[in-house]
Amino acid sequence: MRGAVRSVGRALHLPVTGTARGIRKATHAHGAGESGLGKLIELHAVNGAGDVMITVALASTVFFSVPTDEARGRVALYLAITMAPFTVLAPVIGPLLDRLPHGRRAAMAGAMLARALLALIIAGAVAGGSLELYPAALGVLVASKAYGVVRSAVVPRLLPPRFSLVKANSRVTLAGLLATGVAAPIGAGLHAVGDPWPLYGAFVIFVAGTFLSFSLPPKVDSAKGEDVALLAADEEHLHGPLRKGAKRPGLRTVGPAVTHALGANAALRCLSGFLIFFLAFLLREHPLTGESAAVSLGIVGVAAGAGNALGTAVGSWLRSRAPEIIIVAAVALVLGTAIVAALFFGAFLVAVLAAVAGFGQALAKLSLDALIQRDVPELVRTSAFARSETLLQVAWVFGGAVGIVMPLNGTLGLVVAAVIVAAGWLATLRGLLGSARHGTHPRPRVA
Repeated sequence: MRGAVRSVGRALHLPVTGTARGIRKATHAHGAGESGLGKLIELHAVNGAGDVMITVALASTVFFSVPTDEARGRVALYLAITMAPFTVLAPVIGPLLDRLPHGRRAAMAGAMLARALLALIIAGAVAGGSLELYPAALGVLVASKAYGVVRSAVVPRLLPPRFSLVKANSRVTLAGLLATGVAAPIGAGLHAVGDPWPLYGAFVIFVAGTFLSFSLPPKVDSAKGEDVALLAADEEHLHGPLRKGAKRPGLRTVGPAVTHALGANAALRCLSGFLIFFLAFLLREHPLTGESAAVSLGIVGVAAGAGNALGTAVGSWLRSRAPEIIIVAAVALVLGTAIVAALFFGAFLVAVLAAVAGFGQALAKLSLDALIQRDVPELVRTSAFARSETLLQVAWVFGGAVGIVMPLNGTLGLVVAAVIVAAGWLATLRGLLGSARHGTHPRPRVA
């Protein structure tokens, strides 16, 4: 009898332990386990799962629970109370964290713990209809972006031997996307049980993330050999440490490729924020043919996620070959798709645009990472990642604000989307092509 019980226990336990071993083997492959990158990949998966739980809860509370006209006002209020202050706070997050390089693990753990506690506050606000929802949501947003900034700064510290930043960021990003895809239906199931339940799930996930943050290797907290990067530099700083009397290098130390790539990425990130908010209202008012509003949003969301995952995989496969050309091509692809979707507006093309926008954003971001690795001096590279990520987050907020005030006209909205991308593409096209033709020669590439 005891043996039979033990056999049943093993049979039930095996799928869980087997899956866990498989995940651990994948995240720790090719030296990622020894360097500590595997731990960061797992932490980012936890972060993605927790964030999507809160997103499900907020979407159902702020967006789906009221009529369309009222929902638009509530989302506008949500943006005013959360996104507007965040626009002011976001540029401060990167520089502030630059001053705390010895406490990165604590900063990541603090961001996790803050969101765990705020999830409980939001759960109470959802149950009682309290206005505490809005400042708590702002806190979640700030903590999430603070985690993102620190994570960008940590990756260069955890690279295994002969491992490129592009490949490392691809693995981290893909882990977050997969975790989001798994957690989203779980969050929807918890929401069916009750409005606060996805938030209770987020609480548990972020508490686990708090402890996992401290499992990262101590070298994450080391600032040895680092300095602070500048997002712009004048002629006086153009040659950074190579110029006598220059105090510190900036992102233009070795040429303008990084700043042009950052501009192109900002356009795509702005488009992402715009599409999320504009399509959310458009599809609620005019769902895809034969589908409900929730299913329509789900289809577009899955298309965007699939495109993002494909872009991440392609970026890892390309391994930073000609990053300037990749960025130009990626933005051109998104621009062309946006123009076609605006001219021949329809359900299919909306889903295609979401997928192509996700693909282009992922591919362009990995190419930006490759340029930073290639062109930014090592002593300011960590800071450059943190500050560039902050700028991209501000671009996303701006795009979201434009999306919320747009009339619910599909053709007009996608024309605006195309204009956003065109502005970023045309402003950076010449500089990126010039850099690819005459710019800095890349350092020897690693696998």
